[in-house]
Amino acid sequence: MSITSSATPEVGNRSTPRHRPELPSIVVLAPVLPSYSELGRRLPRCLFGLACFGLGISMIVRGDLGASPWDVFHLGLSKLTDVGLGTVLIIVSFIVLLLWIPLRQRVGIGTILNALEIGFTVDLILPHLPDSGHLVGRLAYLACGTLVVALGSGFYIGSGLGAGPRDGLMVGLNERFGWSIRASRTTVEIIALLAGWALGGKIGIGTLFFALTIGPLAQIAIKHLRMAPLPGPMFEPTRR
Repeated sequence: MSITSSATPEVGNRSTPRHRPELPSIVVLAPVLPSYSELGRRLPRCLFGLACFGLGISMIVRGDLGASPWDVFHLGLSKLTDVGLGTVLIIVSFIVLLLWIPLRQRVGIGTILNALEIGFTVDLILPHLPDSGHLVGRLAYLACGTLVVALGSGFYIGSGLGAGPRDGLMVGLNERFGWSIRASRTTVEIIALLAGWALGGKIGIGTLFFALTIGPLAQIAIKHLRMAPLPGPMFEPTRR
């Protein structure tokens, strides 16, 4: 950061105070919560959406035709560490949240719920989904799971309680470094996909299907399920 100065003009015997450049300061995220009535309207939609998200991930994984790029990474870590997929999801979510600090992203209630609930839902549901040895059943898992993830996105993003850890990372790259959202998303997901493949995660037709369809489907869901925005940001930056 460069600091420039200029000569101070004088008027009579009084001079205009010299401008003092603002010193670097620590940004503190101070919570500004919605009203109880707003929270009562939005929180159930957020929780329902995240549960749908976890259910959809479980269905896609059970279909075993290839998962989304991030879930290829999660599956690779799960295979490497012998830790349950849902637990890996939670751990990775909080690691990604640490990357929000230098990117100065604001954490909302929905952000923390996203980091916790999706993983819990996957660990709860995935073991109880029956295997399908037939291709038709596996394709049905893939198609239905993608639809359920899109529906869940509509509810939880539409609730306006905060972006998920991975989405916030992409937004942060856009705001901090000027990358387009498309470039940020593509770069991050390619890195996650390649890392997951290297760790033993499965890439397949499901990976391509999810990548091509989730954007348009989620956009439709969000359009119809989005609530009016809150009057202010969930977490307002202050300085000390």
